[in-house]
Amino acid sequence: MSGVRRVAGSRRNRVEERLFAVLRPVVIVLLLVAAVFPFYYMVLLSFRPLDQLLQNPGSLWIAPSELQFQTYVDILRSVDEGGQGFLRFIGNSMLVALATVALTLLIAIPGSYAVSRLEFFGRRQISALFLAVYFFPAILLAVPLFVFYTRIGLRGSLVGLVIVYVAQVAAVSIYMLRNYFRTIPVSLEEAAAIDGASRLRIMRHVSLPLAMPAIISNALFIFMIAWNEFLFALLFLVERRDNWTVSLGLSQLSGSIEVPTTTLMAGSVILTLPIIVLYFLSERWLTGGLTAGAEKG
Repeated sequence: MSGVRRVAGSRRNRVEERLFAVLRPVVIVLLLVAAVFPFYYMVLLSFRPLDQLLQNPGSLWIAPSELQFQTYVDILRSVDEGGQGFLRFIGNSMLVALATVALTLLIAIPGSYAVSRLEFFGRRQISALFLAVYFFPAILLAVPLFVFYTRIGLRGSLVGLVIVYVAQVAAVSIYMLRNYFRTIPVSLEEAAAIDGASRLRIMRHVSLPLAMPAIISNALFIFMIAWNEFLFALLFLVERRDNWTVSLGLSQLSGSIEVPTTTLMAGSVILTLPIIVLYFLSERWLTGGLTAGAEKG
């Protein structure tokens, strides 16, 4: 009887292996097409002449002789020169995103280290509170922040936008980095303490180098949020075009019937491309940092 079961199990395993051998590449190709095709078509439309697009909107290939870079020139050119001013928007978004990353890490690194290493009353409850703050709907804060920023004169300022972003992502950054610091062996810090190192020196020379993959992945996570954020950018900056971010500028393009589709697609490429480039440049740290600490925490 057991021999019959083994034979049946062996046959079933062979069938499953053959089935998965066929399905695996098919599923991978389908997922790849679903992920890449929209971006490919968006890039294609941004380089096509408008008249060719109107004549054949479904074309999935463009001849090299038909490539047109004027759309990107127009969208990056300043408004005074007849363009859309996206070069200014890119600078604003880059400034806001980098400032948000720097300030958030300045808060999150010592905060997460303290939560993971120091013993104090309510430590476990504080960790849960950090995550709860991140899940709090941002739309509920929109009206109070709008009124508050109007009264103190920060509405329309990039500084005010950075403050809001830092307040949004600092809590979840502390929560994510806390889990990584917990995976670092305490014995390493104890050995440094025996050698006479202070807590600050231990953190700087022992814990931070080991936590660098998580810190880099966390920085990319923060950058992506600040770069793509739209709600608060619209709320605080809509009256100050010189301070618009890329996401806000793109929304204004999509809401105008006078803007050609090719220009809108070029703006979408400009918004998406920096995130893709940053991801591929730091994929190793990003995947390592996001998965680290999954067993503890």
